[in-house]
Amino acid sequence: MKIKEIQKIVNDELKNIKEANLKIRILFSKVLNIPKEFLLAHSEDEIDDNQKEKILEGIKKLNDNIPIQYIINEQEFMGLKFFVDENVLIPQPDTEILVEQIINNYKERKIKILDLCTGSGCIAISLKHYLPQSEIFASDISEKALNIAQNNAKQNNTEINFIKSDLFQNIQDEFDIIVSNPPYIKTDIIKTLDEEVQNEPIIALDGGNDGLDFYKKILKEAYNYLKDEGKLYLEIGYDQKEDLINLYKNDKRYKNIECIKDLANNDRVIIIEK
Repeated sequence: MKIKEIQKIVNDELKNIKEANLKIRILFSKVLNIPKEFLLAHSEDEIDDNQKEKILEGIKKLNDNIPIQYIINEQEFMGLKFFVDENVLIPQPDTEILVEQIINNYKERKIKILDLCTGSGCIAISLKHYLPQSEIFASDISEKALNIAQNNAKQNNTEINFIKSDLFQNIQDEFDIIVSNPPYIKTDIIKTLDEEVQNEPIIALDGGNDGLDFYKKILKEAYNYLKDEGKLYLEIGYDQKEDLINLYKNDKRYKNIECIKDLANNDRVIIIEK
């Protein structure tokens, strides 16, 4: 069977899937090991039965609203490639804003960083890649997530100190920066999200009834793990800025709060100083 022939079958199968054409190209590119930009030029190429089976299996998963990143087990973040599956949140471009802020502010310094709720390890690994002089620690409560993060660190040739910990439970050091993209979606909102998002791990999405459970815990405990004038870098939901500012104002142990917007002009990163 030729590539163009199975493409026709696939296109008919995915008529109701959002961004179907892009997802098809990504799937074909991964299975056939061809850059997606070159698929048209290879449309007359023959595919073997194994490749056909993998493509059709991927199409079935797309129809079941499984994210394409989980199907191909890959997501790009900060110019690096990360393995992802259903045990970790899929790294998103918005989170690159968080990482870029730290890189831009500390590129000339050797610092010690803790990444809480590391998931795939994308934040910690990207920081180590672009700030190689710094010492990076990363923690998660999930053993499966930590295994994925450790493999991603090896794949990207970065040395990270991984710790299995429920937030600060097993953390002992002090840090110049504590960074986190914690679960921050309100519990009741999760069931209204896109079906693909609902197939990501709930533990990495659910921020409690008000979406602030993890922020409250982090603000309460982080003070004891930050060096003097150390900073918290937190990713937030687009509508959570005022809630976070109010939490911060009620805690006199911190000073200076800054909010950074993402490329869509939504509030995305909160920076708080000890």
